[in-house]
Amino acid sequence: MKRIGYLAFFLFINFGSLALGSLLMSDGPSSEWYQNLNKAPWNPPGWLFGVAWTIIMICFSIYLTFLFTIRNSKYVKTLFVIQVLLNIVWNYWFFNQHLTMVALINIILLTLLIAYFFISFRDNTLSNVRMLLLPYLIWLSLATSLNAYIVLYN
Repeated sequence: MKRIGYLAFFLFINFGSLALGSLLMSDGPSSEWYQNLNKAPWNPPGWLFGVAWTIIMICFSIYLTFLFTIRNSKYVKTLFVIQVLLNIVWNYWFFNQHLTMVALINIILLTLLIAYFFISFRDNTLSNVRMLLLPYLIWLSLATSLNAYIVLYN
């Protein structure tokens, strides 16, 4: 029963943070500014972003459910809050303020934080569950490369 409560909580927070991030984007990918950027040749189609983030947040919520069942500490809560904030504010820095270098630093920090979750929390119970972080790490690596390309070639 405790896990169901955690899962519902993390799904709510994670999808809520995606929604809040979207609100902070202004016109986001449909903006004239973004449309006129020189984007990386490997930039995926727009529809893939929604699919990817849905899968990522479901997997991340399941992972967090197990993590918080085992290690519900102030330290882990702080890391989670930092992750939520970094995830939300990237949208603001990149799409709303057009601060692509600040956004790049932000997404690098977010990637390092998720890698820290993957490397650091691997008790017996979490050893297999941490694989649920791989979609997040892979997507953040792609997103970081896209952001870096824009910084370098615009």
